[in-house]
Amino acid sequence: MTSIRLAIFALLAINAVIYAAAGRAAEGIDALAWIALLVLFEIEARCPRWTHPARNAVTLGLLRLVAAAAIAIAALTFVREEEWLDATNAWLWIGVVAVLELEVRAPSLVARCRRAVTALSIALYAALAAVALVWLAHGEWFDGYDAVLWIAAFALIELDLLRLTTPARSARDAPL
Repeated sequence: MTSIRLAIFALLAINAVIYAAAGRAAEGIDALAWIALLVLFEIEARCPRWTHPARNAVTLGLLRLVAAAAIAIAALTFVREEEWLDATNAWLWIGVVAVLELEVRAPSLVARCRRAVTALSIALYAALAAVALVWLAHGEWFDGYDAVLWIAAFALIELDLLRLTTPARSARDAPL
């Protein structure tokens, strides 16, 4: 893990603890679940041997399911609480993860629809950057700073995916 990646992940973990300790319950659940999902993405990307034994693959899948459920619950809670900026941010990130999952699990489909997938990714990240700017414009510095860190973390994941989804790999779809 590069020192930049490690620093970003450490700062995100610290932010998650701060949200869990000082924020609303939904903020804490959201932040901790996203950290868990980020760690699981890293394990899958950097330690593929860990995902090959069936027991490990099932365990990682269950952990991802729990993290995803917590994220969805937090996103729905933001809507219920009428925290529209938090809700927008949460649902945009869910969209980013859906695109990432598609890139990993159906690379041949993504290759056929590369322009559309790229346009969708750009739109999602642009919207996330806009949310970060709104937080900063409203003086919500911690939320804005956290949003920028998350964008950087997922940009690193996207770069890893670009490296991993070479033409040789994209010739076949990964198992669902």
